[in-house]
Amino acid sequence: MKDRPKTNKQVVALNYDRGAGGAPKVVASGRGEIAQKILTAARHVGIDIVEDPDLLEVLAKVPVGQEIPPQLFQAVAEILAFVYQANNRYAARSSEY
Repeated sequence: MKDRPKTNKQVVALNYDRGAGGAPKVVASGRGEIAQKILTAARHVGIDIVEDPDLLEVLAKVPVGQEIPPQLFQAVAEILAFVYQANNRYAARSSEY
């Protein structure tokens, strides 16, 4: 039987609902095959993926369903701002066509 290559890929997915008034929440987290499934699902529905190994290390300690701790607000806010700006630029370019 052939061994499949092992992957150490790790993923943490966040959700932020501006209208809810809370902090972003960890909605999925996993390693290996589970991480790959999370990434595949995210790509399938067009969710932006940001790679930040240092932030990942800390976010991976937050249980699924929990809000991120206040110490991470600044780092996550910067990533969300980047994603929102990128989405706005993409939407503006798409409407030109």
